[in-house]
Amino acid sequence: MAARTQYHVVPEANGWKVEHGSTVVGHYDTKERALGAGRDAAKSNQPSQVVVHKQDGQIETEHTYRDDPFPPAG
Repeated sequence: MAARTQYHVVPEANGWKVEHGSTVVGHYDTKERALGAGRDAAKSNQPSQVVVHKQDGQIETEHTYRDDPFPPAG
């Protein structure tokens, strides 16, 4: 299976941002806008995953697009 591209929706000082590795994809004033942009990027670059963080930086949820390995077969 091909490696999935990961996008992270994370808080920053003045809002939210979407990151791909060490690259910032964009800055947004709301978490909802950042999540929308992260989903759009992930859907365009499948297989991929959006990892959504809480305000404190902990992972809140994940969205996987194509070839989710979980639950594992068997």
